[in-house]
Amino acid sequence: MLGDDLRWFITLAELEQVTAAADELHIAQPTLSRMLARLERRLNAELFDRRGKRIALNRFGRIYYERARRAQAELDAAQREIGDLIDPAQGTVALSFLHSFGVRLVPALIAQFRTQSPRVTFTLTQDAADAVTRRVTTGEADLAIVSPRPAGSTVAWRRLMLQRLALAVPATHRFADRRQIGLADAIDEPFIAMHPDFGMRRILEELCAAAHFRPRVTFESSELGTVAGLVSAGLGVAVLPVDDQPQLPPGLVLIPLVDAGATREIGVIWNPDRPLSRPVRAFRDFVEEWSTRPDQLRA
Repeated sequence: MLGDDLRWFITLAELEQVTAAADELHIAQPTLSRMLARLERRLNAELFDRRGKRIALNRFGRIYYERARRAQAELDAAQREIGDLIDPAQGTVALSFLHSFGVRLVPALIAQFRTQSPRVTFTLTQDAADAVTRRVTTGEADLAIVSPRPAGSTVAWRRLMLQRLALAVPATHRFADRRQIGLADAIDEPFIAMHPDFGMRRILEELCAAAHFRPRVTFESSELGTVAGLVSAGLGVAVLPVDDQPQLPPGLVLIPLVDAGATREIGVIWNPDRPLSRPVRAFRDFVEEWSTRPDQLRA
């Protein structure tokens, strides 16, 4: 099972529904079911547990899925390298990034880069910080823009910028009139936070630990915009980047934090053990040069 033949299994494993996977792959559902049946006969093992209309990877399927993802990443890398040799002026950059960077930062970087390299294309994926870093280490992504710097990772890192952090409160909150605040003042407040595998959650927990308390998290989200909306609705407070909310919801106030290290470090990462194609190197170098400009966009 090589090349595009891997994609149908990966799609089926990630969607966990034959009908949805068939629609995504633009093939008939019976055809996809037959393909799965042939694969399971060849492996002499069922790869999914059947639960009505839904399916779920079992322990055999998870083993096959992990290997299939790695194999597909290697084949995609080979295709990019061959394309680079054939025509160095064009190619594809597989770029992964946090959801919040898709509002302004990533679109601005790609638009500016393509003015000088219009034939380079991009495949984009968005996810939590841990998942984005994992995509780089496995070769599913060439580069990623993440925050904070991955802890204990073997990826290469280049810092692009620092963002100030603030305590977000509803406009009616007792802190709303403050010009600045220490996080310890919010020790008794209910916090709205990102899910545990997101970078902003790690930043929140590290800042609270430095302030000698654990945040009482009452709501979790995978989008900073949702966190801001929940705060504006009066459901709690949050730590948010000052420059990451070009359109704040009404009723939200950002109070700059005075705590040491109350910043969000943003950087680009890549796998130093994998060769980068010429377009990937060109985009990485462009992003690094962009970070030194005095007029750079603040994400």
